[in-house]
Amino acid sequence: MNILIAIGVPRQKEAGAAGVVLNHARELAKRGHTVDCWFMEDVLDRPARPKRFEALLFARALSRRIRREPGKYDIVNLHAPCGCVYGVWRRMFGKSGSPPYVMTMQGSEERYVHAMRLEDRKGRAWNFSWKNRLWHRIYHQTMYDYSIKTADYGAVADREAWFCAELKYKREPGLIWYVPNGVEEQFFIPRAFPEKAACELLYVGTWLDRKGVHYLAEAFGLAAKKIPGIRLTVAGSSVSSEQVKKMFAPELADQVRVTPFVKREDIPAVYAGHDIFVFPSLVEGMPLTLLEAMATGMPVVGSNRRYLNES
Repeated sequence: MNILIAIGVPRQKEAGAAGVVLNHARELAKRGHTVDCWFMEDVLDRPARPKRFEALLFARALSRRIRREPGKYDIVNLHAPCGCVYGVWRRMFGKSGSPPYVMTMQGSEERYVHAMRLEDRKGRAWNFSWKNRLWHRIYHQTMYDYSIKTADYGAVADREAWFCAELKYKREPGLIWYVPNGVEEQFFIPRAFPEKAACELLYVGTWLDRKGVHYLAEAFGLAAKKIPGIRLTVAGSSVSSEQVKKMFAPELADQVRVTPFVKREDIPAVYAGHDIFVFPSLVEGMPLTLLEAMATGMPVVGSNRRYLNES
């Protein structure tokens, strides 16, 4: 089959969502399918203005581009919420002559709102005041609603989001499937567990409030008091070392190493060079970093969230 996979994020293989798309495309190609992947820069030829409507502008441009090339694809796999415009158009005007729409979703927006509302009460949510929550409900959640309601079929990487998609949107059983994310072969590497003088902790991910970075900083401070020489590496933060370290106690600055960007081909060695993977995220679907760390044989310490039980 000729398959299109599209998602409204930049084409950066080091990022989680883009990495999922590229992994899926590679595995489908192994099975004999022809796969095209469209990312943000493939669909929008210039930055969206205004920026806050980027997701909707991407969805509209994506729908137009698919419709301009009738018959090119046998199926289009559009990651929520970018399928909302195409899904609505197909339901209203073009179902007979357009490729079926399969929605893919990584996690639950409802879970995200619940988690970040609690964090806002603690003063730990960077941009989730009542105005942001209202905007999220009117804009982002509406796009997700139509992405899910108008899809012919769906694949969801998170069990809770899978159940929610069926129950909230009254989709018939069998139309939406739970399809967990997978890990590339390069992460299944031999690991030894030698005695070491210092414990090396590793956090991999963007430095964001929803990733639980406040709790990571607090927990590391407590651990540093009990474990001499303990060190933490923050890899792929996407922000400067100064921005990360300012969240830790000043006396811990030398025990925290920050690498804002790590090439995809280098990340297995990063996992292999550390002892314990720390994952304090407050809300996730099925994160690649967690699966990758487990594939390398790392013990994992995480927050009390569903994804640990799923993985």
